[in-house]
Amino acid sequence: MYAALWRILPGPVWVRILILVVLAAIVLAVLAFWVFPWIDDLTAPVQDVTVDQ
Repeated sequence: MYAALWRILPGPVWVRILILVVLAAIVLAVLAFWVFPWIDDLTAPVQDVTVDQ
């Protein structure tokens, strides 16, 4: 899969690397700002633990 992705990207090697870095940053931003908070909301009741002293 990575070889196929590398072949379909346009430009020289440095442009391909730049495109892949930008795509990775976009994926990480989507995960950090939308996916992980959504999952946290789903698991929040499990994390609400109270310990009496």
